[in-house]
Amino acid sequence: MSELSENALKVLQARYLIKNEAGNVVETPEEMFRRIARSVAAVEDESGGVRNLWEERFHELLTGLRFLPNSPTLMNAGKPSGQLAACFVLPVEDSMQGIFESLKNAALILQSGGGTGFSFSRLRPRADIVRSTGGIASGPVSFMKIYNTATDVIKQGGARRGANMGILRVDHPDILEFIRVKRNAAELANFNISVAITDSFMEALRTDGSFPLVNPRTGQITWSLRAREVFDELVDCAWKTGDPGVIFIDRINRANPTPLVGNFESTNPCGEQPLLPFEACVLGSLNLSRHVREKKIDYDSLGRDIKTAVRFLDDTIDANIYPLPAIEAMHKGNRKIGLGVMGWADLLILLGIPYNDKRAFALAREVMRFVRDRARDASVELAQERGVFPNFAGSIYDAPDMPKVRNATCTTIAPTGTLATIADCSSGIEPLFALAYKRLVLDTELTEINRHFVEFARKEGFYSKELMREVMKRGSLRAIKGVPSSAKRLFRTALDIPPEDHIEMQAAFQEYTDNAVSKTINLPHRATREDVAKAYLLAWDKGCKGVTVFRYGARGGTLVKFSDVD
Repeated sequence: MSELSENALKVLQARYLIKNEAGNVVETPEEMFRRIARSVAAVEDESGGVRNLWEERFHELLTGLRFLPNSPTLMNAGKPSGQLAACFVLPVEDSMQGIFESLKNAALILQSGGGTGFSFSRLRPRADIVRSTGGIASGPVSFMKIYNTATDVIKQGGARRGANMGILRVDHPDILEFIRVKRNAAELANFNISVAITDSFMEALRTDGSFPLVNPRTGQITWSLRAREVFDELVDCAWKTGDPGVIFIDRINRANPTPLVGNFESTNPCGEQPLLPFEACVLGSLNLSRHVREKKIDYDSLGRDIKTAVRFLDDTIDANIYPLPAIEAMHKGNRKIGLGVMGWADLLILLGIPYNDKRAFALAREVMRFVRDRARDASVELAQERGVFPNFAGSIYDAPDMPKVRNATCTTIAPTGTLATIADCSSGIEPLFALAYKRLVLDTELTEINRHFVEFARKEGFYSKELMREVMKRGSLRAIKGVPSSAKRLFRTALDIPPEDHIEMQAAFQEYTDNAVSKTINLPHRATREDVAKAYLLAWDKGCKGVTVFRYGARGGTLVKFSDVD
């Protein structure tokens, strides 16, 4: 088993290892990995030692920290609750019964460790008529606040607070209220929110025209708004608070692998997983930094791990104990998995390539194309062994020139926050946020110091305790004297990288990702509203499925401690 870092052990003890009724940890990390491998492999055929074979292969992959599944699998595998999926989307129907039925279902999901996405676009707008009572409707935002309050009291698996995504279509009559709601920092603290942007809105924005607002109850146009007015409001709120993000809903639906089953309305809480109503997805991430040999990517070992990881995730669908029969039917009908990557920034450092170098963007496409192709190959093999996903007929794969696959989707780029801490690597495809800093995880303060930088500084002869004090203070090398320019280029942090390069990296990975890509477009505190607007428009032009910007310090606080970031 690979050695776990001090921070990995802290996170495992705080969140993932089994505790007794007194709250004391009664499981070792080795026992946790064995629990996960055994419970997922339990769905394998018993004959010929196949189950034992795959348990050992899964165990070796996990303990080598080369792949980790999403948090609910780490927490719940082998337990009576047994809910293993991270991502869910629930429909919110335009009735009091439908609204609160969805809230009840969300409570079950959040309690089990999952995150839930909702589109509130079906709800009639504020002040619309309620014929059954003769009253007037309070609108989507009012019900989002109720969902938020309910989420506030639900501990996810006893390990983390609930996470939700709330989405409203840009053509909903209450869109401006929705865009503005998180200007008050106390509102919707358990929600990420995103505006579902349509192609027609983007066309109206391009021509400086207006677009219609449609009452979802009647399907009638209520009035029109100038696209620029709504876009400017969106930009202003994102500049101030980081919310809302945007998803390009028509683009997402054009990539829908099962259009006969339904349309996408929402995503999971971090935006990387569009899902149909009642659909779920299991995610897992490969640690790319473990596949570098002598300044080259070891594609042979990576390919083997991709094949094992795809089988692990497909088995997870059957090992899962679902919170609702409707979710089980949808997930087993489409069998979506989301294999992604983490340790991308570390891999680039090990190869000597700066994060926003042209070579890095080209390599991103090369690596993700490899992951997608090998994952799809593994899904084809599983289909030959186990059959295609049940909703295959009428899917995009139901054509003579398309592969017969086991899974409607195979790849997703997730943020991997605590998973990356366990694996001791950089998060997802993000650049290093800082070279050294302190952050809070479940009230546990972690000191993060990038080990690759320490090794590089020692090797190049400029390491000193004074340097590390400066790095801890500032987080970046930018303003520190005496550091070689080569080091400053190689160890650029998120706020040293122009927003257009963040978006270029997201677009590079999106090109070869079935689902979507979680990526934060980090902006320094001094960034302007125009910088935010340019980021949104560039993300649209580059083919991204959505975008989230965050201007450092915009929310008036941060879990990261260091000074002089600007």
